[in-house]
Amino acid sequence: MLDATVDALVAHGIDQVSIADIAAKAGVHETSIYRRWGTRETLITDALFARTQHDLPIPDTGSLRGDLIAAARSLAELLSSPIGALFARASALTVDDPELAATRDRYWASRFAFADTVVRRAVERGELPPGVQPRPATDMLAGALHMRAMLTHEPLEPDLPERLADAVLFGLHGPAAR
Repeated sequence: MLDATVDALVAHGIDQVSIADIAAKAGVHETSIYRRWGTRETLITDALFARTQHDLPIPDTGSLRGDLIAAARSLAELLSSPIGALFARASALTVDDPELAATRDRYWASRFAFADTVVRRAVERGELPPGVQPRPATDMLAGALHMRAMLTHEPLEPDLPERLADAVLFGLHGPAAR
């Protein structure tokens, strides 16, 4: 169902896709979709967040810098794709609806868990001192990419992941980390 939703979104766009389109693509009745998701917006949000989870695996390159670069590259590629554009539009749908907000919160909880994993591995390898807070890594890395892709619509240059990874490393090793 979620894959059919993403396919329908890519084919028709977020403003034009309907439950009927999705049901037809998935080979199910519309009532099945309404029974499970309740609204078109909830289904769209679930589908896009599930897709982003798949497209943004937790890297394990063997170094903190490598993990940060790999994560930034994956996110930059996603945000530069048609799915990323749909994701940006769907993010705006989650403002007032409690179900949509819960989906958004699950997505961000998984991204924060990603940062926890990357930073924990770096501490275990001795690249960072114990007690370093992982949340700033997510804020700096993902925040900069989301800002450009969703708010300012600036290009995501090929070297941007490396520059952001180095900025995050500096921040994690800065005075507050000592």
